[in-house]
Amino acid sequence: MPADDAHLGESWALSPDSRRPLPELIEQKLREQIIGGALKAGDRLPTEPELARMLDVARSSLRTALQRLQLQGIVEVRRGLGWYVRRTDLAAIEEHLEGRLAAKRFSATDLLEVRISLETTATALAAVRAGDGELDELAKLNRRYQRAPVDDQQEVIESDEEFHLALIRASHNELLEEMYQALVPGLQDCKRHAHPSREVHNRSANEHEQVIWFLRRRDEAGAKTAMTTHLLGLYNDIVTDDAEPKATLTTYVGDHDEPRWPRSRGTT
Repeated sequence: MPADDAHLGESWALSPDSRRPLPELIEQKLREQIIGGALKAGDRLPTEPELARMLDVARSSLRTALQRLQLQGIVEVRRGLGWYVRRTDLAAIEEHLEGRLAAKRFSATDLLEVRISLETTATALAAVRAGDGELDELAKLNRRYQRAPVDDQQEVIESDEEFHLALIRASHNELLEEMYQALVPGLQDCKRHAHPSREVHNRSANEHEQVIWFLRRRDEAGAKTAMTTHLLGLYNDIVTDDAEPKATLTTYVGDHDEPRWPRSRGTT
């Protein structure tokens, strides 16, 4: 049953800590409520708008915190129903593999390099496995992303995330999807530090279309190269550490992956 706002009361107030990202503070507070017994296993959490109001935070930060807890096996989302407490046993949580991965804070470089490896592999698989309906859905999701106002960061991040997750699922590889999902909270943090212009946003949407163009033609090499090129854009914007050489296109694709570009690029 849903949690009672009145029962939870003022205990949801966040303790300010300017040294830690807001999603971490929200995650800590939710863990305290769940592990402390205010919420029991099987309880439904308040809706996202209600939780955001109770915590006085943006829904984008709240969703990142919920996804981190999901990866730790503490909560789960039930489609059409909302977020539920999955378990409260700390020992079990600490043994949860995804929880151990989520608890560690990886660098932006590590996250983005692994993301490129996973997603480009998924893209090549999708080129031979995705159904026509899945490709139509990708085109639909990209139109949503294309229409997202640049100054609405939450809509930009969410619409982009939906596109990339749909592409991952089109690979029809459940383990690959699970591994990718473990990266999502950290990737969202990376994206919040990027402030794309309308020109960059349009270019990103155009690159999505190029990926779809190759997918429709079942061109594995072309789709993989187009996705690698696209993902390296964010990577090069975010990764500024000169201690290690950056990854490049040839890090992920070889001569045999040379794509046959369409005459009119950016069309599906």
